[in-house]
Amino acid sequence: MPNFSGLWTSRQQLQAIAASLWFSRPSAPTIGTATGGNTSASVTFTAPSSSGYPAIIAGYTVTSSPGGLTGTGATSPITVSGLTNGTAYTFTVTATNATGTGPASAASNSVTPAAPTAPSTVEYLVVAGGAGGAADDGGGGGAGGLRTASGFAVSAGSAITVTVGAGGNGATRGSPESNSNGSNSAFSTISASGGGAGRRGGGGLSGGSGGGGGYSTGPGGSGNSGGYSPVEGYAGGACGSYTNGGGGGGAGAVGQNGVGSTDAGAGGVGVQSSITGTATYYAGGGGGGSRAAGGAGGNGGGGSGRTTAQTGSAGTANTGGGGGGSGDTNYGGQNDSWAGGSGVVIIRYSDTYQAASATTGSPTITVTGGYRIYKWTSSGSITF
Repeated sequence: MPNFSGLWTSRQQLQAIAASLWFSRPSAPTIGTATGGNTSASVTFTAPSSSGYPAIIAGYTVTSSPGGLTGTGATSPITVSGLTNGTAYTFTVTATNATGTGPASAASNSVTPAAPTAPSTVEYLVVAGGAGGAADDGGGGGAGGLRTASGFAVSAGSAITVTVGAGGNGATRGSPESNSNGSNSAFSTISASGGGAGRRGGGGLSGGSGGGGGYSTGPGGSGNSGGYSPVEGYAGGACGSYTNGGGGGGAGAVGQNGVGSTDAGAGGVGVQSSITGTATYYAGGGGGGSRAAGGAGGNGGGGSGRTTAQTGSAGTANTGGGGGGSGDTNYGGQNDSWAGGSGVVIIRYSDTYQAASATTGSPTITVTGGYRIYKWTSSGSITF
């Protein structure tokens, strides 16, 4: 203590320094929020105002009441496991340094751990099979219809049917319009329409997205054949002159028209979705075939058209892309046109809910980014 003059003696200064360095425990942390889980709880807190001496906190301990179950860690939050579902708990936190453990914090809010329940809603992406392109300067195949939304209601205990549509066939040289529409996909009551086939000798067929038109300025087929809102796809492009097939429509845009006698139409662009955790395009239209310059496939799995020097392609599997048309066989074009890509069905919901009790069709199941994700590439079912 200072003397009457208000000054410290040397001895008093040394005593004060020694007292401040005396071994002491930390003060109490400040409690935050407890959040219940499945037989567990997560507890947040902030560090104590004083770390004591030595001033290095070795760790924290969270203790439940009742039960005295503990969890330890170096930072907030800390999880306490082994709790009994259906029992209400509060928690306190203590800090420990080399000297010992300090006083407990105030008690947390009360939480009651519980087992996870089945989801009541899911997010979905349903993509139908893309159509095949036509041969001999034919139009590109339309993409499969694409439907996506969140908040779709589901019920526990009943199997939900999943249908994954096949891609349509490509055409052969001897039968340039032997290509076919894609098949529908569905999740429960949500259905997407198969893509419309491209044509060689007239207008493209209608579908989820329409097929490209063929020979003699044939128009593109109409999209959104299911009449949905928002639309599931767009129209195909028209043939340009006699020799350049229109591009198949995509889920995100119409197929482009063929340009005179120079270029076939490109397929319409697809739609990008991140439902799997990775941004991916689906349902692009197939490019038209030509004796001059084949059309590019629409972004989203659409196959490109072909000429003598160009290589066409099929719609990408499990994206619902339309198949590319082929060039005029009398000018060295590809003999056959290309098939559409198969569809896909994907759903997801928060991973705080329980996993499905049963599935069929061998879906790929992943848990990432806070979601449980189920992806079907063949037909099946799911029961929550």
